Amino acid sequence: MTSYLQLIALLEMSLTCAVVLIILLQKLASLEIPFVARVALVLLLTNLFFWPLGMSLELPLSAYVRGVTGDLSVVTMLLLWSAILPSAKKTPLGFKVPLALIAMVFYPFALGLGMIDPYAWGYGSISFLIAVVLFAVICGLVGWVKGVWILSFAIIAWAAHWHESANLWDYLLDPFLAIWALFAIPNAMYLKRREKAQSGYLFRAG
Repeated sequence: MTSYLQLIALLEMSLTCAVVLIILLQKLASLEIPFVARVALVLLLTNLFFWPLGMSLELPLSAYVRGVTGDLSVVTMLLLWSAILPSAKKTPLGFKVPLALIAMVFYPFALGLGMIDPYAWGYGSISFLIAVVLFAVICGLVGWVKGVWILSFAIIAWAAHWHESANLWDYLLDPFLAIWALFAIPNAMYLKRREKAQSGYLFRAG
């Protein structure tokens, strides 16, 4: 069973590495790679990261990446994987802000700052599970259907023990997702301010 879970983790990390490289390529080159080409690149790069290359590398490249990053949450992986789909929309700020606030409260307490240990809630707490489901429902009510699917898959993966961890938090949140959400807030404020400045410049009386 352990080897099976390790295989799944390596396959997920290989796919994630491939997607991240494609996203970076599109950002750096400022071009939109056609979807068919993206799929072909994903398959090629996933295989490159998944299979051992020989030489001095005894393990696949994804195993070394996983050794540095650890296992990513299901939410992080699905957000990344869906970013290369056709007509992929940006994740709404209404999801990033609550996520950032949760991360700012969760990690200090989980690391022993106070008497409360929110990480323990992930071990089968019905109240915590209901809270996650309600958050998914709110995502649906505000029109972000992708968020509903992502959170639903994360809960299903946890219930099926898809990963080695039995804690629901590990399927929902990881440090990379938290950092991304935290940086997204000032970035959104900066972009909004820049848009206002540009709008004022364009419509300024001559």
